[in-house]
Amino acid sequence: MGMMMTKAFTAVYKKTGKWFSAWVEEIPGVNTQGKTKKEAQENLKDALLLSLSANRELSETQRSGRTYRELLHVRVPV
Repeated sequence: MGMMMTKAFTAVYKKTGKWFSAWVEEIPGVNTQGKTKKEAQENLKDALLLSLSANRELSETQRSGRTYRELLHVRVPV
């Protein structure tokens, strides 16, 4: 595994019946559920890591000698 860094994302939780739905506000498609909020939170972390890893792998397959990566810093409202 390459370099690791800590990033903050916004987790949103919604209790519906006996389940908690959870999603990452900044990244569409990263969502899950759990019987408890803690279970939903752990499942959400796993879903986010899988999504980020899959996106990185896809990006690597599309790179050529004419592409490069850089960090993009953006101030966003909270």
